[in-house]
Amino acid sequence: MRKSEREAFLYEVLGNEQPPAHLARAVIEEKLRSAILDGRLPSGTALRQQELATLFGVSRMPVREALRQLEAQTLVRVELHKGAVVAPLITEDAVEAYALRILFESEALRLSVPLLDAEDFAKARACIEALEEETDYSRIGTLNRMFHMHLYAKAPNKRLMRLVEAGLNEEERFLRFNLSSMGLGKLAQDDHWEMLQLAEARDIDSIVAALHNHLNRAVQAITRYLASKAAETKPKRQRKKSPA
Repeated sequence: MRKSEREAFLYEVLGNEQPPAHLARAVIEEKLRSAILDGRLPSGTALRQQELATLFGVSRMPVREALRQLEAQTLVRVELHKGAVVAPLITEDAVEAYALRILFESEALRLSVPLLDAEDFAKARACIEALEEETDYSRIGTLNRMFHMHLYAKAPNKRLMRLVEAGLNEEERFLRFNLSSMGLGKLAQDDHWEMLQLAEARDIDSIVAALHNHLNRAVQAITRYLASKAAETKPKRQRKKSPA
């Protein structure tokens, strides 16, 4: 994509709001984040600092800070010779990604669940109830992330929570574009209800075990799905002609 085409594309996707200086970083971050999550900025899209700064009428500093925040959330990554680009969706590294999620989210549960209150439980329950009725796949991904975050809400380790949220953001993006084809269905909802009940009972060991089962089922479904997609895209071997 040539520079003029890229600039026109960014204008169409992001608009050209001119935020005040003290809000510039937050506004740019949110606009980029929203466009990445809903697919308007596809994986691999280059996010050049000067082009974004010109678009929003700001210096490069708030753009740079916004991109750093998005990189920390695994939505953007920096590539050699390209700079910042929209990060890819979960791919063949799904098993490794979910292994890390199990470690981080298990610890978040252990820290958070003893401190959760009735309001936290009510918010988590509302997410599950909304998921029971929701048919918009982009909204399903968001509600799934919100449910988990409500259970982790009271974990005091901020660095841990940034890692947890990064994993959930990555999953949300993947589910937005692939959930309709994966057939996870009611099983995930049963897991959510079980986890909520165990959290309310303050049964730490059992809820951590339930989380392990939940995430392991998810990664199995994702790896099966990715394998099937890979098989579909493999070029079919041409049949050898039998000798005359």
